[in-house]
Amino acid sequence: MDAVGKVPTMPPQSPSHLPAHRTGSATDSRLLTEAVTRLRRALRASIRTDYPWETLPMAQVELLQVLAEHSPARIGDLAARQRLAASTVSGLIGQMISAGLVARGVDPADRRASVVTLTEAGREQLTAWTRAHENRLDAALESLDEPDRTAVRAALPALFRVAEFLEEGAGGE
Repeated sequence: MDAVGKVPTMPPQSPSHLPAHRTGSATDSRLLTEAVTRLRRALRASIRTDYPWETLPMAQVELLQVLAEHSPARIGDLAARQRLAASTVSGLIGQMISAGLVARGVDPADRRASVVTLTEAGREQLTAWTRAHENRLDAALESLDEPDRTAVRAALPALFRVAEFLEEGAGGE
């Protein structure tokens, strides 16, 4: 933040147009961190403003997303996938069970263990959450000119590769 308390903004240029001294890996890393942080914060705030019914914490949304792809799942597996403590995931799952978003059942492969599945209400909540976020992002992308939209599209594969690198733990953990 600057002295006035405002977050610095980047000029509307693509990184290839930045001066050479601004394109080093440390600066790229800092700018990517700022961009991701600002996007997450802005999206979360705009959803709460435009869709006041949306009250799910991000940690619960992320668990719903994982369960939509990998259900049923054990708490330990969810914790490992999300890189959270099992006790943290267990607490979140308890809240989500109370809200009717997930259900706990017996693991058919090991009757001593339990698994968590997404309920129909959980699937509906996740669908509504996803739709609301896509609507907000669609509006934001439509506000860009075509070269900027093209640049965003072109960056997506590289951003997914960065995420995969970090998820694999090769990011210095």
